[in-house]
Amino acid sequence: MKTFQEYLALAGKDGLPRSGIILGVRMALLGLRELGLEDSQQIHDDLIVVVETDRCLPDAMELVTGCRLGNRKLKLRDMGKMAATLLEVPNARAVRVAAREAANQRALEMFPDLDKEAALGKAYCILSDDELFARKWVHVAIAPEDIPNFRTSRVPCALCGESIAFGKQILQGERTLCRSCAGDSYFAAL
Repeated sequence: MKTFQEYLALAGKDGLPRSGIILGVRMALLGLRELGLEDSQQIHDDLIVVVETDRCLPDAMELVTGCRLGNRKLKLRDMGKMAATLLEVPNARAVRVAAREAANQRALEMFPDLDKEAALGKAYCILSDDELFARKWVHVAIAPEDIPNFRTSRVPCALCGESIAFGKQILQGERTLCRSCAGDSYFAAL
């Protein structure tokens, strides 16, 4: 596995990356260490990551763990928190790592002459894991259809005709519907 400095170099191709990326890289590395996952192939094969914000954290988790939306190993549950849960699938062990709000104040105290972003970025590189993060072991319920290797046939929606994959259809009476047609849509037709 790469070092923290190597990940920073990848994330900030032309200098130090933004503070959220730095914090996310540190969070990912800590979570992996807690799970005892040091081998990058094992990380790719056995890990699901649930991020709790759609800001910098998913990018950092993808960089360090290889978990992406596209390989179905990165899940977003937007709680508005700088936190992530790393789940080792074979034995269902999961650790949740959350950024401590106190670290932000500490960063500003450490570097009062810098603007906020610069102070955060610099402090996130040197504060200890215990100063930056709270962590706890948790149980994560992942539905079988959300496991990356889940396979099932695609089925058409009885109303719109669009294909539905990964068992995400909803049965209403005798009809198989996509979630949008069943009333769980994020968009409205014009």
